[in-house]
Amino acid sequence: MNNKRTNNGDMDTTRPTALYTPTTPRSHTVTVAIPASIIHNSKRKLELRTQLAGTVARALAVFCVDEIVIFDDGDCDPIQEDNTPSSHRYPDPDSSKFTAFSHPGHFLAMILSYLETPPFMRNRLFPMHENLAKAGLLASLDLPSHLRATEWCEYREGVTVRTAREGTYVDCGLQQHRLVRDVEIPAGTRVTLRLDDRDSKVADAVGPTMPREEGGYYWGYTVREAPSLSAVFTECPWEGGYDLSIGTSERGEEVNKAVDRILEDEERSKWKHLAVVFGGVKGLEEAAKNDEELVRMGIAKGSVKELFDYWVNLLPGQGSRTIRTEEALWMGLMATRKLVDER
Repeated sequence: MNNKRTNNGDMDTTRPTALYTPTTPRSHTVTVAIPASIIHNSKRKLELRTQLAGTVARALAVFCVDEIVIFDDGDCDPIQEDNTPSSHRYPDPDSSKFTAFSHPGHFLAMILSYLETPPFMRNRLFPMHENLAKAGLLASLDLPSHLRATEWCEYREGVTVRTAREGTYVDCGLQQHRLVRDVEIPAGTRVTLRLDDRDSKVADAVGPTMPREEGGYYWGYTVREAPSLSAVFTECPWEGGYDLSIGTSERGEEVNKAVDRILEDEERSKWKHLAVVFGGVKGLEEAAKNDEELVRMGIAKGSVKELFDYWVNLLPGQGSRTIRTEEALWMGLMATRKLVDER
């Protein structure tokens, strides 16, 4: 944290002082999985559904989550705004039509992807879409990858603008485009660049995980949709899957006790890919009951905890009858933060 002061020596409290500082390079990742039904079960106004998505995005950014998975928990019958049945569950993702009613997972994924993208790139990467009508009202994530033109970092996100004989030109938010030599990348493609210095007109296109794995930066989150709870695990992008998984339920053990047990376990505490999974209004039990693969495997409603390494209660003795998923998200990430810090 930097203490900024005015010319007369007084501390300047008008600007934020918490600036992200790169850590040592890391290959381990944190994943959060949430049900699509949180959008379906929210109030039907576009502003409120967009605001809910913004709350989720803020939690992901604040706690440096690397991957967000939105899974279909079977608790959101597709309906149109006029309450008539939808003709299809999964509309064409390229359609400009509003999908919060017919496909809430698509709506949530689009808002989260939009907010994670650096602002100067959004017009090129996100065509006009009804889902984004109110997204401009949401608070900025202000991620380390959302660099200002006056800020220096050896990594930058950019979008390709044109190809030429010498390579591809990329707009990375600076006054002049940077050239990636001898590579032709289609216009409108998002790329991660590595720059040698401020004045260099040439940059290298690198993998999107390199700022984290080599530079030690938190560089935002990826968004993945899963058609079921089981697909959260079976479609995991990392070889070997998640080696530490935590499911949340009011019927689980106290989360602090579970965290302590993990830290005391020499093997578990060295996890490489952590996944924390949250349920909807009816819990993860409902998601398991509606998952054809889990039903076929014989994992009934009461044994869903067998899917996870740990089954935890985030707030024993809660005063309200229910804790909304977007509220549980903040509590769960705070409760498991110690696992990340120790790792």
